[in-house]
Amino acid sequence: MSIGFYPENVPEIPADSLFALKARCAADSRSPKVDLGIGAYRDENGKPWILPSVKLAENLIQNSSDYNHEYIPISGIKEFTSAAAKVILGADSKAIKENKLVSIQSLSGTGALHIVGRFIRKFYKPQGASAQDITPAQVYISTPSWSNHVAVFQSAGLSTAAYPYWNTETKSLDLEGYLKAIDSAPEGSVFVLHATAHNPTGLDPTTEQWKQILIALSKKKHLPLFDSAYQGFSSGSLEKDAWAVREAVNGDYNFPAILVCQSFAKNVGMYGERVGAVHVIIPQADQALLDAVHSQLEFIVRSEISTCPGYGAKIVAKILTTPELYAQWEKDLVTMSSRITSMRQQLVEELTRLGTPGSWSHITEQQGMFSYTGLTPEQVTKLEKDHAVYLMWTGRASVAGLNESNVKHVARSIDAVVRGN
Repeated sequence: MSIGFYPENVPEIPADSLFALKARCAADSRSPKVDLGIGAYRDENGKPWILPSVKLAENLIQNSSDYNHEYIPISGIKEFTSAAAKVILGADSKAIKENKLVSIQSLSGTGALHIVGRFIRKFYKPQGASAQDITPAQVYISTPSWSNHVAVFQSAGLSTAAYPYWNTETKSLDLEGYLKAIDSAPEGSVFVLHATAHNPTGLDPTTEQWKQILIALSKKKHLPLFDSAYQGFSSGSLEKDAWAVREAVNGDYNFPAILVCQSFAKNVGMYGERVGAVHVIIPQADQALLDAVHSQLEFIVRSEISTCPGYGAKIVAKILTTPELYAQWEKDLVTMSSRITSMRQQLVEELTRLGTPGSWSHITEQQGMFSYTGLTPEQVTKLEKDHAVYLMWTGRASVAGLNESNVKHVARSIDAVVRGN
């Protein structure tokens, strides 16, 4: 028998649902049509928006005498990773001041998750345990969550489990189920936490709920893994949107470590440049351990991609380390978050004016780029088929795709499918 690649050995898997949705929308010739699928910011005209701070940074970089496209170090551009840590943790963070931090550059947030997945799989074990001694800890992921979370961790060789998050009936946080899952999970499990602007629901815990969650995680000595993809998108404030991460790091909790996967795809518009970082906070300030962690993270990067892309990281580093550009970036975040908030309000106002059956206040109670609308898969299918309004089958809508010229069409379309017309 010959060895090779055969149909029975290489089964075809379905296309990624989000990118398949985008392809169907692009091929649709109807007008109007509205893309509320893929998570990317759009301006009032429905076009991609290059942030003014990014344009200024690019100009400075390209006109610099040392501008080049050389390889960057395996661990990334130090100026970028250091500044990125200050953005998410705060310049006065205990982790930074007390030297309990390892930071490394990644291929945006997805790459960051993959790096920590491999790192957890190999090294997150009881003291003295070898690779053969223990089954890796389970990774708990919210229901629902970003569609790629499960795939990323399973591809790293980890098993995943679910914890309750969204209460379908009340369209609110299932805090009771959440806390029960934390308490019943084996001690030392990994919990993936959305730092802000939960994807896909747009529903975040309040500060008091966050404290309950962190206390429960600490009691069971679980490992918090924060996925921070939307800092600045929820409220327009970098500080406010980093509250949960900073509370976990600076508060009186008992975690084995804290992992942060940080993306600049959304909040700096670096979608295709793949700019991200991994931050590992070790409770004990053990330099030998910090050096070992850094070396292993570097090995993962080197063995898979050699080095990360440099151009986008240089742009972000320039913004984060230049006071004038940082101030402009903060204004850009307000521009984006304010427009998204306004679109939420206008959509709900129009649904209310139309008398659309049901309650829609949850859309304005949510925040960030996405809204879990509560529409059923059947209603979503009819929106696409009959009205050229595209959103995920789960009812998740990218609010950034709404604007003054299409919000009424979307509201009328939702009204029609909800009424069954």
